[in-house]
Amino acid sequence: MGMLKEFKEFAMKGNLIDLAVGFVMGAAFTKLTSAFIDGMVMPLVGMIQGKDLSDWKFVLKEASTENGTAEVAIKYGTFLSVTIEFIIVAFVMFMVIKAINRLKKKEEAAPAAPAEPSSTDKLLMEIRDSLKK
Repeated sequence: MGMLKEFKEFAMKGNLIDLAVGFVMGAAFTKLTSAFIDGMVMPLVGMIQGKDLSDWKFVLKEASTENGTAEVAIKYGTFLSVTIEFIIVAFVMFMVIKAINRLKKKEEAAPAAPAEPSSTDKLLMEIRDSLKK
């Protein structure tokens, strides 16, 4: 039972819970961004270029129906699509983190004014001042 209790304490620590929530939110955000890129951005790029970005490729060897060999190609369009998606996700995450940091700075209280000296401190200052005379 000791190991089970230790695992429960480990799993219920705040940092682990925060990490799990962040992971789930990140996965959901990635799906949202992928849908945006695939459904809105890439069709616009495809419209400009005349074909879908994921169809862009450099054919090394054509497919042959006689030999039954498949086409050999470097599909750089898919790589470009994922790169664009990454850049958009990174930029949005940068903006979110920047906004959160700005809010944290506002929450930080201005340095408190020095506390008024205690009665003992006041008495010691009076003694010091009288000795200086």
